[in-house]
Amino acid sequence: MVKEIVVAEKAGFCFGVKRAVDAIEDALAESGALWSIGMPIHNLQEVTRLRAMGLKVAENVDEVPGEARVLIRAHGESKAVMEVLAARGTQIIDTTCPFVHRAQKYVEEFSSLGYAVVLLGDGRHPEIRAMMGYAKESIDVVESAEEAERLPKRPRVVLISQTTQREDLLTSVAATLIPRVGELHVCNTICRATLERQSAVRRLVGKVNGLLLIGGRNSANTAKLRDIAEAGGLDVLWIETPSELGRGWFEGKNRIGVAAGASTPQWLINEICSEIARM
Repeated sequence: MVKEIVVAEKAGFCFGVKRAVDAIEDALAESGALWSIGMPIHNLQEVTRLRAMGLKVAENVDEVPGEARVLIRAHGESKAVMEVLAARGTQIIDTTCPFVHRAQKYVEEFSSLGYAVVLLGDGRHPEIRAMMGYAKESIDVVESAEEAERLPKRPRVVLISQTTQREDLLTSVAATLIPRVGELHVCNTICRATLERQSAVRRLVGKVNGLLLIGGRNSANTAKLRDIAEAGGLDVLWIETPSELGRGWFEGKNRIGVAAGASTPQWLINEICSEIARM
């Protein structure tokens, strides 16, 4: 029987996501019309709430009406998309996370200097796809040191990380590239909020019997929290909504930890904690 719930010191919205959500709410309150290219954040429940307020989500820039106001989400957009919107004269509300914007600038600057760009991250993630759009030449994306080892040898390489990666993985990939390049420049573009949430989960290891992890299934930073908890020996239950809670998982656990990804709203964390208390 659960006797205590320990919520991680850092859980839920990071600065970049909160900034984006605040901008969406302000824009909708002002005119009630706003488009986003792709989900503005990786949390279906929060996006559903914003859609109910009037937000419209397009799959790509071609689906957005020419006269619409467009939100650039925290993950950012490629240079090509930004140029299309600018050419249309579209009113843009840019909520690209400052950490993501910095990573994009590194890609553009080092690529223009002739460096081969290697991105550490998930090639299917919108943040990485947007970053790739700032390279002058072709760009490589790796998810592990093993993948980095298969890259061709080059004279000059810059390694840039997706903002939600783990620092130990960035270090491992950099170490793999060192003997394969003449010059290696490493940009640690992992955001502070990501590191804080990862550290908060590590501090729960050994103090709780299991970790209840709240976040969208497509949230990269939430997946990293799961990996860290499982590596520390914690039994992890990753859920999106209170309906996924099952009494069976709580059996034999008198102290559980609760953590949440950077796109998880506080109202959802509170709702799930209240449901656990009722159970």
